[in-house]
Amino acid sequence: MTVVENAIYVDGVRTQSPKTLEDTFEMLQERGGVAWIGLYRPDEAEVRAVAREFNLHDLAVEDAISAHQRSKLEHYSDSRFLVLRPARYIDATEKVEFGELHLFVGMNFVVSVRHAESPDLASVRSRLEHSPELLRHGAEAILYAILDQLVDEYGPVTAGLLNDIDEIEDDLFNGEPGVSRRIYELTREVIAFQRALHPLMEILQHLFERGEQGPHTDLLPHLRDVLDHALRTSGQVDAFRDILQNALMLHSTLVAQAQSEEMSRMTETSLAQTEQTKKVSSWAAILFTPTLVGGIYGMNFTNMPELHWQFGYPFALGLMFATGLALYTVFKRNSWL
Repeated sequence: MTVVENAIYVDGVRTQSPKTLEDTFEMLQERGGVAWIGLYRPDEAEVRAVAREFNLHDLAVEDAISAHQRSKLEHYSDSRFLVLRPARYIDATEKVEFGELHLFVGMNFVVSVRHAESPDLASVRSRLEHSPELLRHGAEAILYAILDQLVDEYGPVTAGLLNDIDEIEDDLFNGEPGVSRRIYELTREVIAFQRALHPLMEILQHLFERGEQGPHTDLLPHLRDVLDHALRTSGQVDAFRDILQNALMLHSTLVAQAQSEEMSRMTETSLAQTEQTKKVSSWAAILFTPTLVGGIYGMNFTNMPELHWQFGYPFALGLMFATGLALYTVFKRNSWL
């Protein structure tokens, strides 16, 4: 059995640490108090063993076994079942790791089923055991303390995401090539964070409203503080998503602007090349005409009367000059030269 901790508290003080779940159930029946059983990544057989001892509802047990549930709170006849999504920021990979925590809460017991490293329930237990006046409220106090720890651990996650967003803003204006991918990945993490936070606020609001009508009204200020903390965190995360959407739009604008500038430079280069081509082509045409005349008369065929004409040479030169001048005038008028 992957039981991390098993304790019975009477009047806010730890009185027993049973070795087995059977002992826990028997001690509760004989001496009263409230039991807190902590399980870490149990298998199906272990979850069903706990369910048999504390008469947990089958639907809740099935959810706990299948895992991968959304955050929720379900009420049954003699117990409540909560699914919570803890999170922690991994500095080495700059990623957010989301876990899953299941809580079975009854009148005299709390069973916590943890599927990840967070939240740190050992510190919650230690803090409660040093606050017997709070622990006297029994299962409700344990539930409040776990929720408080869960929301507190969202703080470093929020700080890590904020630091990543600051880095993205720098990368945007430095022209880093992989910034769009990083924005997309960070947006996915923020959305996953929202999916964990928004149902949690509904759970806290529901618990607060029911607590106003219950016997543990002394816990209401503490629960309200957790709700306020969760609301502030949710507001920050919602703002993160807006910032990332704006960053993605800005990145698209910057990319389009850079492409436009590149096209403009290419167009200017193309125009300059076209002008040079016009000039080269014009001078080539002008020089080709005298070359053509000279080539024809340079063939020296016998039946070429101009070869024996007195004015043949001046005529050929004049023809070369006249055609070249005519072409120059035409090209100049059309701004090719």
